[in-house]
Amino acid sequence: MNEDCIQKAAQMILEASQVVALTGAGISVESGIPDFRSPGGLWTRYDPLLYGSYESFLSHPERFWEMAKELNPTLENAYPNAAHYALAELEELGKCKAVITQNIDDLHQRAGSSLVLELHGTHRTGHCMICHRLFTLDEMHELSHNNEIVPRHLEDGGAIKPDVVLFGEPLSALMLSKSAELAASSDLMLIIGCSLEVYPAAGLPAYTKRRNGKLIIFNIVPTYDEDEADLVCYGNAGEVLPQVVEGYKRLVGII
Repeated sequence: MNEDCIQKAAQMILEASQVVALTGAGISVESGIPDFRSPGGLWTRYDPLLYGSYESFLSHPERFWEMAKELNPTLENAYPNAAHYALAELEELGKCKAVITQNIDDLHQRAGSSLVLELHGTHRTGHCMICHRLFTLDEMHELSHNNEIVPRHLEDGGAIKPDVVLFGEPLSALMLSKSAELAASSDLMLIIGCSLEVYPAAGLPAYTKRRNGKLIIFNIVPTYDEDEADLVCYGNAGEVLPQVVEGYKRLVGII
């Protein structure tokens, strides 16, 4: 691990007036949640158009729920890792304004981050496709136990769809506008475990750059459009981010 990179990142955080984090699947891999697109990932075993698209859910919700039966235990048994806790500590120190995430795993909230914008939704709640009533994860589990793979609202028979954004389904306009506003008002964005290939999330760093802000990329492999970054730190987020936070604390005299 490059010690110089750690120190530069800590200094950039010190000099920034507002920091925002953008996280992708890479930050949760160390929590045991595989990247869907990686070899052996979910999309190598389930055709996303058949199992993960909104159009497919409308006509065959059982396909999505068949896939979810495998995915949900992985999400539910995962715990925040050191990278999640490092971002929560950075917020506690008054430096990280918010976390914008493409993940649906709830790990940032469980680590203690208070302002988390979930671009792709969450698996922890769902809604009836007929009456739009809200259901918790426990309620969805309970309703799918009676040999019926698709949980349904008992009152109207509507299939319940988890509040995750499926392929072909628009992102929440409010969530996206809030994320763009945060990116545009921040002078430093920490990009962690993101491929920067999936839009509209991949377009958010440009908002920070337009205000002459800086970008730091943390990843284990080269990232798409890496040339736009002011600093790139390679390594596992769970190892690198805590060291960056410790470096920042040394600069401000906390340790």
